[in-house]
Amino acid sequence: MLRKICVLLLIGAVSASCGSRKAHIQTTKNKPKKTRTTHVSKTETASNNKKDDRQVEVLESTSKTTVYADLVKEYINTYKDIAKDNMRRHGIPASITLAQGILESGAGKGTLCVTANNHFGIKCHTDWTGDKVYHDDDSAQECFRKYAKPSESFEDHSQFLTTRGRYAALFKLDKDDYQGWAKGLRAAGYATDPKYPEKLTGLIERYDLAQYDAEVLSKKYEPKVKNEPAVVSAPKPAPTVASQAAKEEASVGANEYKVVKGDTMYSISKKHNLTVDQLMQLNGLTTNALSIGQVLKVK
Repeated sequence: MLRKICVLLLIGAVSASCGSRKAHIQTTKNKPKKTRTTHVSKTETASNNKKDDRQVEVLESTSKTTVYADLVKEYINTYKDIAKDNMRRHGIPASITLAQGILESGAGKGTLCVTANNHFGIKCHTDWTGDKVYHDDDSAQECFRKYAKPSESFEDHSQFLTTRGRYAALFKLDKDDYQGWAKGLRAAGYATDPKYPEKLTGLIERYDLAQYDAEVLSKKYEPKVKNEPAVVSAPKPAPTVASQAAKEEASVGANEYKVVKGDTMYSISKKHNLTVDQLMQLNGLTTNALSIGQVLKVK
């Protein structure tokens, strides 16, 4: 009898042990995702709403790019030494190289520059064997050259101008004749924009780019003086450009200004206590190009 009781107790213990070894499955429900809320501080809001009167450049070539003048100056400081070196080796004015780079690349922020390091809007043409990108320009999805780094783009720009016959006349000009070079590039077909020369010379004069030509040529640089008196050989003194400008201004409305020779968007805006951006908005302009006799609203 005792033996039977022991057997029964042993069977019960084994059964309890097996039951405790059953696999345990844990189900985890998907927890609801927390919604992230971004709070804007009062200081941050005030900063965003603060009036920004920095000078604005609207650069339009292979893509339209709006940048602040300090960004243009940063571009110049970054690439001025490359431009001067290319002037020494290839004979292209550093001022022209920098002005074209600023305009064509949107001061380094244009689409073509960002995606392909193409600072000068040079298309593939039939002799290009390097990398390519496609970008809308005069026609949809045109082929443009792509470079591994900016310095390659600057070197190719110099090679492009020095090896093509249609630009040969440019190299007969003085190395510091940036106005002649600007007109010659347009005449030779570098750009289709009829205002291309004015855009280049405007950038050169606003940012004193001709100083880098003077450095290479070991010449003294003299910034271009706006509204200088006209010098003539005549018994009776001729009216100065400044007095002529006053007459021109008097002939238009009180809230208007007529553009005279030597004017730039920047000089006009300063004269009337405006920013360049405000002046462009008043007149519905998208570029800084001006023409003599053009009447601008200034209030």
